[in-house]
Amino acid sequence: MKFSEMPYKRVEVDEARERSEAIRRNLAEASSYEEARAAFMEQQKLETEIETQYALVYVRHSIDTADAFYDAENEYWDSANPMLQEFSQKFTEELLKTPFREEFEKEFGTLLFKNAEISLKAFSPEIIPEIQEENSLTSAYAKLIASAQIEFEGEKRTLPQMTPFKQSPDDAVREAAWKAEGAFYMEHGEELDTIYDKLVKIRDKMAKKMGYKNYVELGYYRMMRNCYTAEDVKNFRDAVRKYLVPVADSLEREQAQRNGSAYPLSFWDEALKYRSGNAKPFGTPEQILAHGREMYHEMSPETSEFIDFLYDNELLDVLSRKGKAGGGYCISLPEYKAPFIFANFNGTSGDVEVITHEAGHAFAAYMARDIVPLENQSPTLEACEIHSMSMEFFAWAWAEGFFGKDTEKFHYGHLADAITFIPYGSMVDHFQHIMYEHPEMKPEERHETWRKLEAEYRPWLKLEGLPFYGEGRGWQRQHHIYEDPFYYIDYCLAQSVALQFWALIQKDRKDAWERYIRLVKKAGTQTYRGLVETAGLSSPFGEKALSEISTAAREYLEKFDRAALQ
Repeated sequence: MKFSEMPYKRVEVDEARERSEAIRRNLAEASSYEEARAAFMEQQKLETEIETQYALVYVRHSIDTADAFYDAENEYWDSANPMLQEFSQKFTEELLKTPFREEFEKEFGTLLFKNAEISLKAFSPEIIPEIQEENSLTSAYAKLIASAQIEFEGEKRTLPQMTPFKQSPDDAVREAAWKAEGAFYMEHGEELDTIYDKLVKIRDKMAKKMGYKNYVELGYYRMMRNCYTAEDVKNFRDAVRKYLVPVADSLEREQAQRNGSAYPLSFWDEALKYRSGNAKPFGTPEQILAHGREMYHEMSPETSEFIDFLYDNELLDVLSRKGKAGGGYCISLPEYKAPFIFANFNGTSGDVEVITHEAGHAFAAYMARDIVPLENQSPTLEACEIHSMSMEFFAWAWAEGFFGKDTEKFHYGHLADAITFIPYGSMVDHFQHIMYEHPEMKPEERHETWRKLEAEYRPWLKLEGLPFYGEGRGWQRQHHIYEDPFYYIDYCLAQSVALQFWALIQKDRKDAWERYIRLVKKAGTQTYRGLVETAGLSSPFGEKALSEISTAAREYLEKFDRAALQ
């Protein structure tokens, strides 16, 4: 079914409560596995309906944040979701009591119950008021960011529309664009500080209500961390500083030398990878999309079927326009066994990354669409990001159709960005740990903490001389910090695996693809560690993975033809 034809019907809380309670009773009273299974499948049907209707609102509200109907429905879901979560939890509690656990595990796997136990640690009805307020605040943040209208070169522009100017080969234009963007954030600095301060304190209150020391522990449960701890993540960040920060710093020093820029780099000079201009896709957005479709037709039979399904059912909205929410994502519509890709094209290499990154998510969702139960269709988020980031590297073979003469620039820049991103993402995670360990911090202390971490994880940047960024406020533009605490490290953990796929592709593309498909088909039936093992790759929690990645990337980049980068 085409996306425009998918009907929206609000899930009423009272009706859902009655249905869920009847299903729960059926499970409690089941005298056989067949009866228990029937109740389980009924609950699956209800949760599929809820997830689908919520996704329809989320997407349609993202497409046009000014749409009064979907704005109101989004507010409704902000309030309703925690109550719906309560009904789901009551069913989960009953499932954990079932005498037929062995039969359930035999059919659906042991992870079902392990994740169920974690979900009970992540939620309590007593924190519903806080979750409702949390939802309202994150919606307010998203709406504020989407409302940006920055006067630049005679036109009002959204934040995504500023990106090409922030990467312009013209030094004056680039500097002015960064300062104009910073001015928008500074103008709303007090509001941004207030929203985040409230979020930190609300989340801390949730944790304390549930008996946790602070939000860190609760946050990990809410992220469904089922195979590693905060200590494991700390060890990963330590390895990042040891192995990847030096490689990233050497790349940035070379960039400064290549472009005739001072080191440490200003934010606007760091954004210009090559003096002749960053790699840009040629052609119209429609041509980029057309080549993307051609690429997936050629990549494999599975991707060919998948991409036609997306196009035939209007499951992409990627053009930036006034009133559209910023960023990009992939979301599932399980009732229709369909993923949806949302993005904002802006005329940069990021447009191609949408066609590869978000399509990687969508492809994994498409491959898992028939898996039962719903919980097993998707792994935890650090594993989901492997699907997307690895697909970016598999797409390298088709880069010329996107970038033409800039292909080598793109290859070099993409790999260099992957290396330099991991320190940034680790810094975001480190910042969040500090914030939730010290919820009493004042805004000025938060900004100073970010400045100190910038010096530690990104020593190649000059912070002075730029409004907003130079004042340690750069974290305010990272929407994950507001909306999804502790999510951002997932990108780093995934990138560490994706770079292993990149290294394999250089040696044996066929083997790499077979491993990738093997991982994707497992969907959410294994933990992150288990999925990495399934693909025959190294866990990034030890030093081995990051050490080998840093060596492989350094060697590849050192051999690169520098003439192509001029």
